[in-house]
Amino acid sequence: MEHLIELKDIYKIYQMGTEEVHALDGVSMTIDQGEFVAIVGQSGSGKSTAMNIIGCLDVPTSGNYHLGGVDVSTMDDDQQAEIRNKMLGFIFQQYNLIPKLTVQENVELPLLYAGVGPEERRERAVRSLERVGLAEKRKNLPSQLSGGQQQRVSIARALAGEPSVILADEPTGALDSRTGREVLGFLQKLNAEGDTVVLITHDNSIAVKARRIIRLQDGRIIYDGDAKDPRAVVRPAESGEEEAAV
Repeated sequence: MEHLIELKDIYKIYQMGTEEVHALDGVSMTIDQGEFVAIVGQSGSGKSTAMNIIGCLDVPTSGNYHLGGVDVSTMDDDQQAEIRNKMLGFIFQQYNLIPKLTVQENVELPLLYAGVGPEERRERAVRSLERVGLAEKRKNLPSQLSGGQQQRVSIARALAGEPSVILADEPTGALDSRTGREVLGFLQKLNAEGDTVVLITHDNSIAVKARRIIRLQDGRIIYDGDAKDPRAVVRPAESGEEEAAV
């Protein structure tokens, strides 16, 4: 069976003066359609580098990355931008909404760049806002919404492109704990409806909301399995300075 996401022996090496830094050190993973996976690790673990490669924002130094069966690891910037627009929906810690545009216009914006016609843009934006429970707010400006609502708008914006993968980078980082739980609930709901969700986080309490956890440390995978398995969560007593440095 063809995997939706397949990383094989991925290395990402940076030159820092005379030293080579292996941000990713031989990482291999597969993610299938309909999964909800959390990629977890502390600062310096390689999780952000992994997100950039999965999100076609960067290319590996070596190794192969297939997205939807297409080898994207050697694509140039324009080719990566094309597959990014077609297959990936991004949710970031900062909502990245344009203040002067209405909620609906913010959701439509990536579709405008993709060349989607005005009627289809409107229909897809409204449908996406309905999925996150904000259709009645479509004429509001972002400043008229709470932080949680703004993040739900950014989720709707990601959904409007009908992506194969929703890539969520620390999506609750700017929210209080209650609102963060609400946003995670929406991601779980979308996954239950069939969407593939890849969540990047340093927070164990957020990671365990996924179905599967891939844990990185020093650029390598140290755990890949069920989020409910006790081994999926690194306890403070076990991780010492690494956890204390958060």
